[in-house]
Amino acid sequence: MKMGKSLVSMLLASSTLVAAPALAQDAEQSGGIAEIVVTAQKRAENVQDVPIAISAFTSESLQERAVGSVSQLSAIAPNVNLDAGTPFSGSTAVLAAYIRGIGSDDFAFNIDPGVGIYLDGVYLARTVGANQDLLDVARVEILKGPQGTLFGRNTIGGAISIVTADPGKEFTAKGDVTLGSYKLFQARGSVTVPITDGLSSAFTFGIKSRDGFLKRLPYPDQRANNAPSFTAFSAAGYDSAGKEGENDNWNLRGKLRWDNGGAVRATFSGDYSKDKGTSANKLIGTAEFVPGNFAGTTNLPGTAFDPTGTTGFLFAGLYNFCIGSTGAEIAARNAQALCGVAGTQFNPQFQLASVASANVDGNPANDRLPWDGRYLIANKDRSYASGNSYSNLESWGLSGIVDFDLADNVALKSITAYRELHWNAGLDADGSPLNFLQLSFTMNQWQFSQEFQLLGNAFDEKLRYVLGAYYFKEAGDLHDFVTFGEGLVQVDGPNELATKNYAFFGQIDYRPIDLIGITIGGRYTNERKQFEGGQQELNGFNYKLFGCADANGNIFPGGAFPLAPVPCQPALSYPDPTNPVRVYTPGVNRKKFNDFSPKVGVQIHPSEDVMLYGSWSKGYKTGGWTTRLTNPQGNVAPDFNEEKATTWEAGIKSTLLDRHLQLNAAVFSTKYRDIQLNIQVGTSPTIANAGDARIRGFELEMVAAPVDGLTINGAVGYIDAQYTSVSPGAAAVGGANPFQAGTLVGETLPKTPKWKVNLSPRYEAKLGNGGSVVLLADWTYTSSAWNDTQRTFLLKRVSTDIINASISYREPDGHWSLTAGGTNLTDKRFLTSGGSNIAAGAIFGTYNRPREWYVRFGFDF
Repeated sequence: MKMGKSLVSMLLASSTLVAAPALAQDAEQSGGIAEIVVTAQKRAENVQDVPIAISAFTSESLQERAVGSVSQLSAIAPNVNLDAGTPFSGSTAVLAAYIRGIGSDDFAFNIDPGVGIYLDGVYLARTVGANQDLLDVARVEILKGPQGTLFGRNTIGGAISIVTADPGKEFTAKGDVTLGSYKLFQARGSVTVPITDGLSSAFTFGIKSRDGFLKRLPYPDQRANNAPSFTAFSAAGYDSAGKEGENDNWNLRGKLRWDNGGAVRATFSGDYSKDKGTSANKLIGTAEFVPGNFAGTTNLPGTAFDPTGTTGFLFAGLYNFCIGSTGAEIAARNAQALCGVAGTQFNPQFQLASVASANVDGNPANDRLPWDGRYLIANKDRSYASGNSYSNLESWGLSGIVDFDLADNVALKSITAYRELHWNAGLDADGSPLNFLQLSFTMNQWQFSQEFQLLGNAFDEKLRYVLGAYYFKEAGDLHDFVTFGEGLVQVDGPNELATKNYAFFGQIDYRPIDLIGITIGGRYTNERKQFEGGQQELNGFNYKLFGCADANGNIFPGGAFPLAPVPCQPALSYPDPTNPVRVYTPGVNRKKFNDFSPKVGVQIHPSEDVMLYGSWSKGYKTGGWTTRLTNPQGNVAPDFNEEKATTWEAGIKSTLLDRHLQLNAAVFSTKYRDIQLNIQVGTSPTIANAGDARIRGFELEMVAAPVDGLTINGAVGYIDAQYTSVSPGAAAVGGANPFQAGTLVGETLPKTPKWKVNLSPRYEAKLGNGGSVVLLADWTYTSSAWNDTQRTFLLKRVSTDIINASISYREPDGHWSLTAGGTNLTDKRFLTSGGSNIAAGAIFGTYNRPREWYVRFGFDF
């Protein structure tokens, strides 16, 4: 569908609503649009009174629209892109969050998110586990633009605040059971139990299981059995599955709340979750050679796998050369070591026999499959993968929130929290029976945070203020295991990181007269990071490539690039004499960051129900170190600095026609500097401050209740996000091969569609018995977008029209309901994530879920 048609449909719907002559009269007969209370400024306010672009959703609206996780909010929030999974995480519990073109598409411990996720006021530091199940939430708030003043670092794109329901003062029990496609079974429940007059408790649980939708097929060639099993290589784990995209999750949450009407209120909560859901990974494209000098790899002119010297060397080309060349041909190209035994004495458990001449030795019993396009399958839900595929995530947290009323107009709030996660995941990214791109990871992380807020007002509530202090500490480890090209490169990367952060913040909102309001705020942050990387390449590929004494002390005849019969370790800048296969600089690396993020705003209130606002704000995202490296780094630990964003925003919030029409709009312009681009250099996804950008756009959100029973939600988002400068290295990586358009000045940022339009009509018809039927439809148009920084052609996300719908019956007393619905009814498929490891010869991606149906029974007593 063309964007023009989508926009016309939206505008016609809006025009019809505004022009309805009976609208004001109908308002007298119905309650109009309900207010949504948010805490975006650390105090409870009507969302219409907050001078920030916010998309807010209640628990009921999320359930009716079949939104069960954070990533599913993407379809109904303008200029927001939320994906379940990052290019090679292998888990739908990892969140790739972008707001207005700013975010992060990675899970590594050394990379911080660009959009902050908060659970009951507690910051979740990792993207792993950030795709939270929306279990018994009261509401979700999406705050757009830098939120550094009140929320802190790593909210440079915005913040997503999940607020769960507090226990009430009466006994209640509610829940639902859902059945659906792919053997979906989901059950959720929540019970509130009063203990004393001032003390109440709540217990919530959720379980979900579902089969995968991507089926693995055995490759129809007996040579597939001759490749070594993926268990022959070092990995975090070796679980495998016949289908990918399944779920097996369960969650628990408990809350205890004290409120006897006095000066002290306290809420203590704990949550625990187990998530075994995996993403469905598929091979999208293959490569053996790249014309020209492909950046990040090595050209081998005059070799059999590069006879003209004009082709970039890929591991696929080398592997195919090794299995298809005679011993004499291999020797003529000095490739005996490269085609020889895979592994060194430093990984004795994972050494593999030579593949040299396997297909030309006269023995068909040991023939090997080559790497080429034969493993590509047109069906989006089929794959020839045979390697590991699993994700096991365990996370839990404890928090305590205490409110003290120091006086009638002054309160002190304390938020104390501890969280921990343990994750083990693996995926077969090459989608074949070979071991060309096998990845697995372990992550262990803990965090502690303490926040104090002093909230008050003065001068008959004309002045309101928030003053605060924040302390945050986290530590943990990430261990990468990656196998390239049947063991030609074998990465073993243990990494440890620790962070300490403290901040002081404040914001003053002053309304000297009814017409004008002024906001001034700022946050000072001090952060210290330390990191130790232990990346190793267990095959010693560079030793073999350059043909001198290898990690075992062997001297090879010649080599592709013969240096001399001297130890290669100092010649190739291997940094650790005690471990000749270690490529990362030994020792602990340290960085310090200081930042002041200010905000200034002005509001004009021409009437009680209309507010115009303008603001200027800054935000930043901390830096770190690049870790995923396969070449020696000498004595330098490659690092990157912080990102910064400065945003101007102007908007209007209005509630019109006796609360039957709500129109909110915002325009914005952001200067985005020192962008931390994830760039594929050879086999290594590396991070560098490689670009600046200019981001402009607007958002329009509408809620209308033209007649009794009918509510229409609509939203339009437009964003123009372009690079204004790109480092030569970043531009060269993508632009030097035919698979990618490259990262270039004037081109769009990744994960940033230009248009997004949503229209969601809801009609509730009252029945004669007192019950009701609710009809709901949800349509979202999203224009095309690039999924990666290098703009890989095969990974481009196509424009989409996604339609969901449901019908519900609610019995007269509201104690139970029955809903039948479907998601992605037109079965539109598109890539939500993907990676291009050209050096390995593989381009891979993950498609969205196909069309699905569900039936839900809900109860509330």
